[in-house]
Parts: sequence; C-alpha cells; structure tokens
Amino acid sequence: MTKEQRFQGVYDAVIVGGGHNGLVAAAYLARAGRSVLVLERLGHTGGAAVSTRPFAGVDARLSRYSYLVSLLPDKIVRELGLEFAVRKRTVSSYTPTERAGRPGGLLVGGGEDRTRESFARLTGSDREYENWRAFYATTARLARKVFPTLTEPLPTRAALRDRIDDESAWRMLFEEPLGRAVEDRFADDLVRGVVLTDGLIGTFADAHDPSLAQNRCFLYHVIGGGTGDWDVPVGGMGALTDALADAARAAGARIVTGHEAVRIDVDPGSGTEPSGPVEVTYRTDRGEGRVGARKVLVNASPQDLARLLGEAAPDAPEGAQLKVNMLLRRLPRLRDSSVDPREAFAGTFHIAEGYEQLARAHREAAAGELPSAPPSEIYCHSLTDASILGADLVGRGYQTLTLFGLHAPARLFEKDNAGAREVLLAATLAQLDAHLAEPLADCLAVDADGRPCVEAKTPLDLERELRLPGGHIFHRDLSWPFAEPGAGRWGVETRHPDVLLCGAGAARGGGVSGVPGHNAAMAVLGR
Repeated sequence: MTKEQRFQGVYDAVIVGGGHNGLVAAAYLARAGRSVLVLERLGHTGGAAVSTRPFAGVDARLSRYSYLVSLLPDKIVRELGLEFAVRKRTVSSYTPTERAGRPGGLLVGGGEDRTRESFARLTGSDREYENWRAFYATTARLARKVFPTLTEPLPTRAALRDRIDDESAWRMLFEEPLGRAVEDRFADDLVRGVVLTDGLIGTFADAHDPSLAQNRCFLYHVIGGGTGDWDVPVGGMGALTDALADAARAAGARIVTGHEAVRIDVDPGSGTEPSGPVEVTYRTDRGEGRVGARKVLVNASPQDLARLLGEAAPDAPEGAQLKVNMLLRRLPRLRDSSVDPREAFAGTFHIAEGYEQLARAHREAAAGELPSAPPSEIYCHSLTDASILGADLVGRGYQTLTLFGLHAPARLFEKDNAGAREVLLAATLAQLDAHLAEPLADCLAVDADGRPCVEAKTPLDLERELRLPGGHIFHRDLSWPFAEPGAGRWGVETRHPDVLLCGAGAARGGGVSGVPGHNAAMAVLGR
C-alpha cells in the first residue's frame, strides 16, 4: 500500500468519526480556538443520524436509521448556534386492540378530556387514567431534575439521589425492576404494555430483568428535554448533522471524509517527561497516512476504541431491533373507525405491545425463535413535517411510515440474515394489518423499478453498514446517569489521559443527544 502524505503539524484534537457526537465535540473545540481534524470513514458525515433517499427514483428523504429527537439538550443547539428545529407531535400514542370482537384502542393525546375518555372507554373507569397521570407526574418531576445533569460532570449516586429527593421514585426506577412499578400501578394489560415499551427500545430485556437494563432504557426515554417528549426533526435527522457539520467548519474545524482511522498509538512518556502527541494512522483509497494530536476523541463504539488501541475488547453487545422505512401513497384506514389515521399515525402507533404480548415475544426470542406476534411501533414523520417529501409527493398525499420492532436480537439472524429478515418483516406487517380496514400492501408506493417502497434493517445489517457492534443502537447497554467505577469526571475518560470516548458508549450516551460529544469537549477544555 502506498503512503499518503501526512497532515501538516499536530492538531489540538483529532476526532475519529463524524457522527453527531463527534461533530458536537468538533464544534465546541473549534469555537474554543482549538485546531480540530475530524476523520470520517464514510463518504459523508452523520453516522446513524442521516437523511437519505432509500427508494430509487423517489423524492423522499427519510431519517434512515435514528429518527426522533428527545435527548438533545437545547443548551447544545443554542451554544453552537445551530439552524435546527424540532416539532411537537399532536398525539403521543395510539394503541389498537380488539375486545369482545370489537375493534378499539387507546389514544393518548388530543387534550386531557379526550385522553381520559379513551382510557375510560378501554378500561371501564377513570382509575387507570388517574394512575397514569400520577405515574407520569412522577417521571416528569424526575426528568426536570435529572436531565440538566447530563451536561454536567458526573454526579455520584448519592448526589443524584439527593437531587431527585424522592425516595419512592428512586426506588421505583433505580432499585427495583420496572415490571414491579408497572404491575403495582396499572391493572389493564394494554396500558401496562404501553408503559413498558419505553424500557425496551433497543434493549432486549424482560420487565423483571434483574440487571435493570429495562429501567435504564426507560429512564432515558422519559427524561429528554426535562419533559420526556419525543419530537420530530424538521427536515429529517440529517438536518441536525448537516447543521453540526456546518457549525464545526464555520468555527475552523477541518472535516475529511473517506478517511478511516485504523490505529491509535499513544506515547506513554518516560514518567518524568510529558508524553508526546498521540498518533492516528488512517487509510484512504490513496494509501495510509498519519496525523498527530494532543487529544484524540473517538466517536465510535468501545469495541472500536479497543481495536484502534490494540487492546482487548469488552464483551460484545447485542442489538435487538428491526428498523423498517416505508413510503405510502396514502395512510391506511383503521378498523377502529373512531380514530382518524392522521391522528393514530402522528404519534407512536403501538402494535402487539400488550404486556403479556411483550413477555411472550421476549421468551420466544430468548429461546432462539422469531416472535410469533412481533411487537413494534410506528410513526409518520410526514404528518408533522412534510418537508422531507418532494412537492409532487406532498400534493399527491404520500406519507412516510417508520417502524421500530422490538425483541429481535441479533442471534436470530446469524444463520440466515436475509431469510429471517423477510419472515420477521412479514409477521410484523401482518400484526399491523390485523388492525387495518385494508391491507398495508394496497397503500404502499412503488419505486422507479416498480418495487414496493419498503426497506428493513436487522441488527446484522446495522452492524455491517454502520459498524454498530452487534447492531446495538446504543453501542452497549445504557449506563446510569451517575458515576460508576472507572467512569471519570465526565464519563468519557479512558485509561489513556489523551484519548477520550465521545460516542454513544460513553457514560450518559445513547440516542441522538450530542451529550458525549459535549462532555468530551468539556473534558478537553478542562471545564
């Protein structure tokens, strides 16, 4: 292999990976006057937070992987001067069901009176709704106290507990399996399932898992923005990472694509003399090159960090989701005629996510079988933000659907990824069809080659395309938002003082938040 000419000089910071966290770090450091180089393996920045046109000849720019925003602090948007906005969804969720042979469902949104009426129609009284209000009032109080800490140095467990100042809430979310709280507070199976789903997004766990992985996942899903709201990124997820790249470049950061970091060499120093610059070896289609840095920030998984350093990798995580993008000529009609499809699909449309259905799907997947009734949730981006569609598609009434399937661990796809993907996709859409007054297939758009506009991604697909270890969307199981052994001051430190982890696998990482990028930049700046 030929040798590519090195970059001139030593950068204050070299950032490995141009995903959203790396771009956040780059923008902060460049704005602070540091020289910054971002090395991105792919031909574009953005990582999993991108907008693309997946269907041939169709002017629909979809958030192909990550798709909603909750954990991105306004502080980051404001401090970096990002031209980026989100919109609230008019409906929180709709969950269809059939009872006594009659179609119905639970609508959360459209005002308090309407939500209360929907609960009463489903359960026969106001009790579940009052319990719902009390439960989410507790999580809202907790969110207001916990969310601001994500961009502060890691608190100790005791300090966070004192800050929350609610022993019942602390015990419910930090010490006991989430299933206990759900079962103690709610009696209806469907209501229980809707609550539990926030603990299972990208997390393969049972409601009573003793690891409390479901609790950590739930926590991050209810604290975002101090409200727990999940908002629609205007222009799609790529609008955020494009704005971040623009902000970093405007501040003086250099971003190069098609540059894959392959090794990080750390000078250990002599013990009495300071260490020299860290050296990053990268590869392009023209050969290899090297660049020096006073600090290296790795916007990749802990597994990739270990590989780059030549160290033993941590245990591999396992992703557990099916991601499906669709384009429709029109939204399908529902069997439950009391709800307008434009409302039902505007929020989160829960499918096969009753409490017992979720438990059964987990048992089946844990036994190595594809779930017989795959749980999933859908939402329609274009109902809230039509800008992702070309004017012709908007005029003709086209809509997008984004589906996220639960309890689909990578192990189920290892023998035959393509075959298992097709089987699971068909079973998942069949669960949706059971609540529709017409088959979804009749509503699907087709691309320029006459193929239905549907694409599905398994954990193995995500691992191959994005290098997510095991297809895990958080890089590893989510951490508690307090200091655990070895976490460091900001939760981004490694055993090498000049190498930091700024990807989703850092403490308080996961989701499209920019928090690890912000915190790594603060660590470099000595804040």
